[in-house]
Amino acid sequence: MKGFMLGGNMCAGIVGEELMLRVGPDAYADTLSRPHAREMDFTGRFMKGMVYVGVDGFADDANLASWLDVAVSFAGGLPRK
Repeated sequence: MKGFMLGGNMCAGIVGEELMLRVGPDAYADTLSRPHAREMDFTGRFMKGMVYVGVDGFADDANLASWLDVAVSFAGGLPRK
């Protein structure tokens, strides 16, 4: 896993070939409703506020940017660590 932090907070990462995003509780349901998104189960349990995006969901720069916007918006609003 490769993780990317914003202000000392987890924002996004790559797990295998999938994109992992920290979207928070408010954007969680909307993010999961998008194509190629699924609940994150890195530890064997679903982690609310975290999602995986399949590789087809971020195949071009515009799609990748749209996913990252959600994660950056959430992580950027958290207190710096």
